[in-house]
Amino acid sequence: MKFTKMHGLGNDYVYVNCFAEPLAGVDLPELARRVSDRNFGIGGDGLILIMPSERADFQMRVFNNDGSEAKNCGNGLRCVSKFVYDHGLTDRERFTVETLGGIVSPEVTVGTDGKVELITIDMGEPRLDPGAIPLQLTEGGRQAVVNQPIDVDGRTFQMTAVSMGNPHAVLIEETVSDEDVLRYGPLIESHQWFPERTNVEFIQVLNNQEILFRVWERGSGVTLACGTGACAAVVAAVLNGKTDRHVTVHLAGGDLLIEWRDADNHVYMTGPATEVFSGQYLGEIPYLDRG
Repeated sequence: MKFTKMHGLGNDYVYVNCFAEPLAGVDLPELARRVSDRNFGIGGDGLILIMPSERADFQMRVFNNDGSEAKNCGNGLRCVSKFVYDHGLTDRERFTVETLGGIVSPEVTVGTDGKVELITIDMGEPRLDPGAIPLQLTEGGRQAVVNQPIDVDGRTFQMTAVSMGNPHAVLIEETVSDEDVLRYGPLIESHQWFPERTNVEFIQVLNNQEILFRVWERGSGVTLACGTGACAAVVAAVLNGKTDRHVTVHLAGGDLLIEWRDADNHVYMTGPATEVFSGQYLGEIPYLDRG
C-alpha cells in the first residue's frame, strides 16, 4: 500500500490516495491502528483516506489511531486539499470535500513553485443545538449550551458545547496547563453527557484577537493541533463575550487564523499543511472476514 505522511501544525496522519489504492475489503479500523503505531507502524494520529465522492469533488474518511472513525478533521482537510492539488487530482483552486460531518469548501493559495502554501476552508455553520452535537444534559431544552458547569473528578469546569461536524467541549480557563489536559481531557471525552464522546479544548483568552489552545482529541488523546477544535474554540469564545470574531489561535504546533463571519454565520479556517514523505507500507493488510 502506497501512502503519504502529512501534518497540519504537527497533527500528523497517514494519507492514502484511494483513487490509486481502493482498499476494497480492508478492515479500515484495524489498518488505522496498525499504521498509526509509532513503534511498529508508520506512526501518526490516525489514517486518512482520499476517495471518490458522488456528492462532492472528493471524499475524506478519517480514522483515529484507536480505530474509531471521526466525522471531520480540520487539519486533515487542509492536508487533503494540498494533496489533491499538488498531486494533480484537480487543477482548481476551489473545490468541495465530503466528510461524515458534511460537505466543506476549501480554497488553496498556490506559491510560485506551483505548490499549495496555505488553505482556507469554509467549515460551514457551527451547530449549537444539543441534539446536533450530540449532547444529552440531564435537563431538557434545545438552547445552546454556553458556560455550562460540568463536574469531573472533584473539579467543576465551565463548558461551552459546539459541533463543527464533530463534537467539542470548550473550557475557558484562566491558565492552560498540560497537566489538566492529561488528567481531565479523557474524563470529559467519555462523560455521560456525550453519547458519542467528545473532543475537549482547554483555552486561555490572551486578548480579544488571540487565544492559547490545548486539546484532548476524541480517539487520539493529546495532539499538537486540531482544526475543528480551533474553530469550536473561537465560536465558544465569541458566545462567551471573550473575543472578536477574527482570532489567531495559538496551538502547540503553530497558529491558525479563524473567522466566524457575521455575513453568513460560517466559520473559516486558514493555515498550512505539510507533506513529509511518501513510501510503501510493507506490513500485513488486515482484511474483513469474507466467509
